[in-house]
Amino acid sequence: MTALSKERQTEFEAAAFRRLVAHLRERSDVQNIDLMNLAGFCRNCLSNWYREAAEAEGVAVTKDESREMVYGMPYEDWKNLHQNEASPVQKAAFELNNPHK
Repeated sequence: MTALSKERQTEFEAAAFRRLVAHLRERSDVQNIDLMNLAGFCRNCLSNWYREAAEAEGVAVTKDESREMVYGMPYEDWKNLHQNEASPVQKAAFELNNPHK
């Protein structure tokens, strides 16, 4: 594999990130709890990582701002439009697999 410059690598990582965010916006049928249970992260985790990266560079980003960047709308609006109550099975799986314990 050809070595990439740091700048090019960052460009490709940013493009992959934008594609992931677009995919998650299109797949609003996939609940955050399902993502957590299967992959150990969800949209909120992604927004937290974004905020933490900005803050590491000295840029203040609020929780609401980073969530809106990931969800494409205010988080409360997304929840009202797309979030369903988690089933007992989903909740039990989350308790077993929760990486934030």
